[in-house]
Amino acid sequence: MLPLDTWLLFCLACIALVATPGPNVLYLVSRTLAQGRAAGFVSLAGTSTGVAAHALAAALGLSALLATVPVAYDIVRWAGAIYLAWLAWTTWRSQGDKTPSMAPTQIQAGQLFRQGLLTSLLNPKVALFELALFPQFVSPAHGSVLAQSLVLAATQLALAIAGDSLFVLAAAHMRRFFTARPGWGRWSKRALAGVFGGLALRLAWEQKP
Repeated sequence: MLPLDTWLLFCLACIALVATPGPNVLYLVSRTLAQGRAAGFVSLAGTSTGVAAHALAAALGLSALLATVPVAYDIVRWAGAIYLAWLAWTTWRSQGDKTPSMAPTQIQAGQLFRQGLLTSLLNPKVALFELALFPQFVSPAHGSVLAQSLVLAATQLALAIAGDSLFVLAAAHMRRFFTARPGWGRWSKRALAGVFGGLALRLAWEQKP
């Protein structure tokens, strides 16, 4: 069983991580600004599922594959970059510009969930971060390493969901201000496409740590 002080220290590390927005938060905020609070929370369900998968993989030791096999890391990295570039292209080319509506084209909930899930899953940096973080707080002296790792995974997921939810709510509040401005629908869609494109370039150029 994890000692309470070790668990609390891990919680502080996770809170610090949540307070430092990464690609998932950037995606969630952009999606919320473009389509609203409901879309933001559906997207959050997708990104959180991806975080859960990475955390579980780290707990089970599967993330070590990305750390030890460069080809595996590059495959995931390039798959993520290509997927994000495709999202940028389709978002920019969507039919929203052909209508005078203030809101951009509405993406269905299932598609929002899949986009959030894949955006999170196809980021190998997340897997490597989990692999580097967990061993700092796990010790065989405290019992089952797997059980300790699963507790850490559940803790991180809960704190990530709580923190990302605050970002979604803040973005939804900002959206109410911006939607009163003419042309917001067009520019919000272009901004979202820019976010996808920026994340694609970042993923394509970054090197394995």
